[in-house]
Amino acid sequence: MAQYKYSHYLSNFPDPRFDPAHPPGTAAPQTGIYKCQGCGGEVVSTAGDPLPPASHHQHSLAQGGIAWRLIVATV
Repeated sequence: MAQYKYSHYLSNFPDPRFDPAHPPGTAAPQTGIYKCQGCGGEVVSTAGDPLPPASHHQHSLAQGGIAWRLIVATV
């Protein structure tokens, strides 16, 4: 889980950009921190660059497929 020390640097923003989960290897729609919905791993991606591919890390069958969700966006 992403961590922070100073809450005044972050704000809650109920924006639909945080809702979709993106397949591995697709272009990141927003610069920020993405969380794998299966295993909880996190990566930083820049808008337009590909999200990590399926070969980036392995999942067990119980974890399901790899899908990346934006959890912290940069402004």
